[in-house]
Amino acid sequence: MELRQLSYVEAVARYGGFTRAAERLHVAQSAVSAQIRALETELGLALFARTTRRVALTPAGELFVARARRVLAEIDGARTEIHEITAVVSGRVSIGATAGLGPYDLPQALARFRDRFPGIALRLRSGAVTGLLGALDEGELDLVIGPVYADLPPRFDALPLTDEHLLLALPIGHALARSGRLTLGEARDEPFVSLPPGSGLRWILEDAARSAGFTPRVEFESTTSTGIRDLIAAGLGVGLLSKSVTDLAGGPAIAVRNLHPAPVHPPIGVMHSRERPLSAAAQSCRHHLVEVAGRGPEAAPPTEEPL
Repeated sequence: MELRQLSYVEAVARYGGFTRAAERLHVAQSAVSAQIRALETELGLALFARTTRRVALTPAGELFVARARRVLAEIDGARTEIHEITAVVSGRVSIGATAGLGPYDLPQALARFRDRFPGIALRLRSGAVTGLLGALDEGELDLVIGPVYADLPPRFDALPLTDEHLLLALPIGHALARSGRLTLGEARDEPFVSLPPGSGLRWILEDAARSAGFTPRVEFESTTSTGIRDLIAAGLGVGLLSKSVTDLAGGPAIAVRNLHPAPVHPPIGVMHSRERPLSAAAQSCRHHLVEVAGRGPEAAPPTEEPL
């Protein structure tokens, strides 16, 4: 069995006849017919039912074509990856990322990219999404990884990587951790801990609080989500945290609760400017980041139990 025989069978099935398949393949019809007859002889089965008016797949042919298409797709994918590796041997990619990326493991994704393309230099900077998008506008960054808000300007293109879920984090033993159905408005008198103004998490907190009829009193700020967790664990306030952060092993113990209604966290995605073409290196990096994007296992609803 030869690869070209698989291609010929798939083409005849796709185009409904030997003549049209031969034309599309740019080979003689006799060559297509001969190769398929040889394959049928090897298999001991007819793949096509031939009449003077039409050519149709037999039941065996339908099974064979389905398998052949999977094989051909895998080979095309291998060719694409090999071409990608040989075509992109050097370059530089500047990436901006926000502090909270949910379950998406950016360090691991970048490490795998560097192994795959050792000739491409990577540069990573962190910051609030608004500042990073500004840097994208200025051409200082090629890609930005962070929350993709519904009002993202159309000059940016975004591909989703993963989803995130927000919870209310509280110190162990806090009175709200023992209440029943909890709303954000019930925490209106509490001091809040959050990321600095301009960050996505701060905007979500302020927007959710506004909908609940109050302005959050943010007394402590941290530049990282894990820093927020540390401050909450120390009893300095309450705050919104993504489930991926509250699930981190080895962190200080906190209590977490679902909120009703739940503040909506936008999906985490990779963004670039539509107004500036991506280099081959940046295109490969963007493709890689999407390719390795993974979603963690479905988690059980959080409770007030310490983490």
